[in-house]
Amino acid sequence: MTQNQTATVDTPAAKPGALSGIRVLDLTRVRAGPSCVRQFADWGADVIKIESPEYMEVSDAWGGWRDGADFQNLHRNKRSLSLNMKDPRGLKIFHELVKTADVVAENFRPDVKFRLDIDYETLKEINPGIVYVSISGFGQDGPYARRPGFDHIVQGMGGMMSINGYPENGPTRVGIAVADTGAGLYSALGVMTALLERQKSGLGQWVQVSLLEAMIAMLDFQGARWLMEKEIPAQAGNNHPTSIPTGVYPTADGHVTIAAGEQAMFKRLAKALDREDWLAQPAFATEDARSEHRHEVNDAIAAITRRKSSAEWLEIFEAGGVAAGPIYRMNEVFADEQVRHLGIAKPLMHRTRGPIEVIGQPFSLSRTPSRVETAAPTRGEHNDEVLREIGYTSDAIQSLRQDGVI
Repeated sequence: MTQNQTATVDTPAAKPGALSGIRVLDLTRVRAGPSCVRQFADWGADVIKIESPEYMEVSDAWGGWRDGADFQNLHRNKRSLSLNMKDPRGLKIFHELVKTADVVAENFRPDVKFRLDIDYETLKEINPGIVYVSISGFGQDGPYARRPGFDHIVQGMGGMMSINGYPENGPTRVGIAVADTGAGLYSALGVMTALLERQKSGLGQWVQVSLLEAMIAMLDFQGARWLMEKEIPAQAGNNHPTSIPTGVYPTADGHVTIAAGEQAMFKRLAKALDREDWLAQPAFATEDARSEHRHEVNDAIAAITRRKSSAEWLEIFEAGGVAAGPIYRMNEVFADEQVRHLGIAKPLMHRTRGPIEVIGQPFSLSRTPSRVETAAPTRGEHNDEVLREIGYTSDAIQSLRQDGVI
């Protein structure tokens, strides 16, 4: 740091939370990376979102409006520093921040970090304790490493589309970015694991996650069916591939879901439908038989469920201990009394949109709960604040701004 940049270094007040005192430098964009970093931001880590200055790009709100639902849901609880790391002064600032950080998260194409001089081997020389997480489409090396990785593509390559939907409709994508989100969560788990190990060794390490690996891992028992038994799972629509009856059944005014493949649960279902005689019929009597005669079983159930409304059946099923539920549209999900009780919709105050809600964390801790406190920042909103923390004076910051470094 030059003499005119010398200043008293500010230490930011630690945020409350389980991860208070952890600093994350967030270089991620789109969805997988932000899904990872959100796990730290919500639990009290100081997350600094590093973005290009306004003149270098329109926005990193890829696929949507920066003040829209998607961006706000992904990037709450962060501070923003706009930084041109192609400028040596910008790179120097980043390296200074690395000295203060615990985690660096990035999801550039694998070669970009080396060109920018922000790869793990470079940064661990600056801070040996840094935990560096790289999220890619297909891995950091190998024959597909340079391919652009998108959730839709990986759902196909990773096997998801081949088991989702109905055979007559062809391969079908899942209606959420399941590979992106899964990769983000696995990345957060990897970073947490590395941070725990660092308590013993004092050293950081490079965490690598790909969308492809995450997608395959989430196949779980479907993938294991091939690895262990050499069975190729097929599309089963709303049926469970092995546990029958499990699926969607029509009612007088809509549909309900029922999961009654296990023998004891099927007995409860038969009683609730007033068809205990099924238990003596060969096609219905055992789990294997029901799987073999799944169409006959499902047709028989549907013929009965059509006679009453969804609400009536759900009341009957709950009284009979049958696993069943409604099929909600999104507005109905958040109106449900149990969802409201759980409080997963979290209120925020947005600077221009006023009161908004985002989706909170799906797990809770008894002493140190997650917090959703601030809306996603504007680009560069915390430039002065962050730079003062590492010793830059007001004059030095203004010079950096005039030169387009921040």
